[in-house]
Amino acid sequence: MPPETTEVESFRRWSIGAAQVTRVLEMPPVRADPARFIQAGRADVLAYRDWLVPDFADENGDILLNFQAFVVEIRGVRILVDPCIGNDKQRGYEALHMLDGPFLEQLEAAGCPRESVDYVVCTHLHADHCGWNTMLVDGVWTPTFPRAQYLFTHAEYESLSADERGDAPAVLADSVQPVVDAGLARFVDPGHVVVEGVRLEAAPGHTPGHCAVVISSDGQEAVITGDALHHPVQVAIPNVGDNFCWDRERAAATRRLLLQQVSDRGALLLGSHFSGPTGVFLEPDGDVWRVGARQARSARKVRR
Repeated sequence: MPPETTEVESFRRWSIGAAQVTRVLEMPPVRADPARFIQAGRADVLAYRDWLVPDFADENGDILLNFQAFVVEIRGVRILVDPCIGNDKQRGYEALHMLDGPFLEQLEAAGCPRESVDYVVCTHLHADHCGWNTMLVDGVWTPTFPRAQYLFTHAEYESLSADERGDAPAVLADSVQPVVDAGLARFVDPGHVVVEGVRLEAAPGHTPGHCAVVISSDGQEAVITGDALHHPVQVAIPNVGDNFCWDRERAAATRRLLLQQVSDRGALLLGSHFSGPTGVFLEPDGDVWRVGARQARSARKVRR
């Protein structure tokens, strides 16, 4: 019988064959008008209230979003995926600005002290997916995970380096370049195998070098989405994008392909911003999908 999810406050765990994945929240779920994040309104959300409410939305059609990281442990290797927002970072979006939260303490309480991380994987280099790459030490931005090798795709780093819009220059200066300067960065391409059973898969559109993370072990599979989709309503309306896309057409094509593959293979979908159970299984619903058992708590055998 597949193992059940374990919940301890901000933690949630899944077993994917021999791999273990732990979700660690940085802050409580954010409740918002969907139009603030995705190109959909409350009416679009409420059209799917039967499976979105209460885990992913409320009765008014406001959506719930998490800001969270994932720790993947497999064969004695510890991989941190998308280290959230970070403390002391000056950001244009108020909810991300100058945080002073206990994320590192929560990470340690989940069994992952920062010194124990072997790899840091950023699906992309937006502020809420790479902020804890660094921490402020005596006024200097210093890599948070001193033993880790940080993996960035070439395309993502090049795109961020050339981007002068919004928070991009600050993200480069305080969360990415200090890692490069410390010699801890490794530039890779989509398809890169982090360790046996964990690989990066191209998922461009949200950003040029965006990747999903695929975890495969003992016939089970899970996919960490990054921002290929922000909210579960997008499995039902995959043409609906977000408000932060580099290329919306490409992002929509990527999203549909990713969802099709996850559905066909019976994989666990770990939504990087999904609230509630966070990990879900998909069920076909015509030519789109819906979230299946709401409390998707374990990986299934991958369908071949």
